[in-house]
Amino acid sequence: MGRYDQQQTELAKLYADAGYEETSPQLLQSADIFLDLAGEDLKKRLFLTSGEDGQELCLRPDFTIPIARHYVQSGITGRIAAYSYAGPVFRQKSGHTGETMQAGVESIGRKDIEAADADMLSLALTSADVLGASNLRVRIGDEGLFTAVMQALEIPKVWQRRLRDVFGERERIDTMITRMAGEKTPQASQTGLLSALEGQDSKAAVAIIEDVLSLAGIAAVGGRSAHEIAERFMEQAALSSGDGISKDAANRLSAYLNISGPPPLRAVETLHAFARETGLNLDSSIERLAKRTSLMAERGIDVASLEYSGDFGRRLDYYTGFVFEMHHQNATGREQVMGGGRYDRLIERLGAPERVPAVGFTIWLDRIQKGAGQ
Repeated sequence: MGRYDQQQTELAKLYADAGYEETSPQLLQSADIFLDLAGEDLKKRLFLTSGEDGQELCLRPDFTIPIARHYVQSGITGRIAAYSYAGPVFRQKSGHTGETMQAGVESIGRKDIEAADADMLSLALTSADVLGASNLRVRIGDEGLFTAVMQALEIPKVWQRRLRDVFGERERIDTMITRMAGEKTPQASQTGLLSALEGQDSKAAVAIIEDVLSLAGIAAVGGRSAHEIAERFMEQAALSSGDGISKDAANRLSAYLNISGPPPLRAVETLHAFARETGLNLDSSIERLAKRTSLMAERGIDVASLEYSGDFGRRLDYYTGFVFEMHHQNATGREQVMGGGRYDRLIERLGAPERVPAVGFTIWLDRIQKGAGQ
């Protein structure tokens, strides 16, 4: 642990000097929070157990959700708070022990969104320098822009939710777009209840499903309420129907996902051209990207080296805007050494009375060490 102790000491000083309060969430966490809020990829990798009272518990799989919950429980929501952390997290993965060391920060409550995003990437790059891993590829994206494109295309909300679920996995999102455009795959065919729900009034259908679950004595499954389960049934019914969007809208969505390449300022120009060609009103979202990029440059970030990807999203459900990840230049695998972004919906979903802006990043200390100095 000596190497990790040194890394944590160096990072703790950096974060303290930057105004971040060190915090350490408990190792044993209530599992329902992660089952409800985390992405499917994280849910299936939890180490689960039960307390004496029957409560489902898990070993801490990440820091962001516990720290966000701490923020909600510790005072008036909406205030500005900054937290740093370091320690082990536990996720099941074939061929690995399941325990890995992470460090990072969470900035909650700042309303100067683009400036906070720029500060976060700047601090992440400084962290890499402190750890001796300055030669990193930095990939950035914008989940808010993806959402804006879907809304401008007037994609039904059921499809928007499903697309967000797979955003960041290009093969899966391409398959979903094909299904949306009415080109059914063999897997899309459904029978039974899902088939019966196709074309029904959504509210009435959800009520029917809730009644069926109630008769079966099912109140919740995997942290989801009967109403949430019913909504998922309706999503599956919509997916199986093949009644989605026009092929023209599907093509325009795919065209947006194909926008990529350095630097982000060039991406801004490309996005403006895309908006003009497709007739979509994306001005405010594109201007936020341009402002964020300008603020990054003001902080000394080499924006020309950043790689923008329209199809890049982080595979956790709570990310909402600017996202980024870093890899060693010579890495052959897909494992990131650092990643983070904006998650403005999370605090509200944890019980805050209103939406609270938040952004942060995580460092995988074992991974970043392997390529340090390359």
